[in-house]
Amino acid sequence: MTLRIVYVGVAAGTCRHRAEALEALGHRVRHVVAEPPRGMLARVLHRLGARVGRPPDFSGANREVLRCLAGDGADVLWVDKGLTLRPRTLRAARRLAPRARLVSYSPDDQLNPTNQSAWYLGAIPLYDLHVTTKSYNVAELRALGARDVLFVDNAFDPRAHRPVALDAADRARYAAEAGFIGGYEPDRAEQMRRLAESGVEVKIWGYDWDRWPVRHVRLKIQNQLLEGDDYAKAIAATRVNLGFLRKVNRDLQTTRSIEIPACGGFLLAERTDEHRRLFAEGREAEFFGSVEELIVKSRHYLAHEPERERVAEAGRRRCLADGYSNADRLARVLEHLARRRG
Repeated sequence: MTLRIVYVGVAAGTCRHRAEALEALGHRVRHVVAEPPRGMLARVLHRLGARVGRPPDFSGANREVLRCLAGDGADVLWVDKGLTLRPRTLRAARRLAPRARLVSYSPDDQLNPTNQSAWYLGAIPLYDLHVTTKSYNVAELRALGARDVLFVDNAFDPRAHRPVALDAADRARYAAEAGFIGGYEPDRAEQMRRLAESGVEVKIWGYDWDRWPVRHVRLKIQNQLLEGDDYAKAIAATRVNLGFLRKVNRDLQTTRSIEIPACGGFLLAERTDEHRRLFAEGREAEFFGSVEELIVKSRHYLAHEPERERVAEAGRRRCLADGYSNADRLARVLEHLARRRG
């Protein structure tokens, strides 16, 4: 059955990947873009509004959602991290499309205050379903009044996250013994400093690394985001891809946990029960529980290339065989909705 889906979220990144996955499943998706503010004044006003839990809707997503529903209707209103969508908009949506199912999806820890807004908290009971990639959020969202909560693991996009060929220029830019893609946090920074001091070259891609005063000859800090094929190329050119978890989000897995193996990269990530459920330790990925173990395993796999390649190949096979793509994950969400309606 083809569903009419009004999809609310930013136009880039994993949000766009999810919208495209719903289209790939055969559904009609109308993407209402809820972009972050652009320009200095808009960013200042956004920060001021966010401080009191009421970030402004500069892109007009609230108005556009109701226009879409009044025109073509919908079977599903899908809101991807809807911090600017007002409760009154959802109530009006219910009146305009009484049979539509209202879905809230979040890739972040929604109990972290930085991922909340007064609009979002007030809207929690209005959604038919909350989808979260944080297992611990299930009970917490129910306690806040959520009608139904579904936990799904993180996912990859087959077009963005796949093995890529590298030319000489790519290797010159991206090649590294160990590498990390993500933002600055003190804990992960300290562990990578220790790894560099042990003799392993570490290349870091991401944001906010200019806040870190530490410099070392084997620390290569790029301090820039990677988008499009650049992301897959960096993973392919890095022999040991590091998977640090964001402590402020209480992470047990992240998008990189799936994207790195899907790209055919070797993953060395922090050990959690969820990581070990997703990938067999030592066979499909590797994990560490201390900086000492991080150093030992990094040095081992750098010295044993065939073993490293076997683990990386097995990790990609697991992603494909067990349905770790966005389309597979979101098909499960829609099946859950259908069962609940039935």
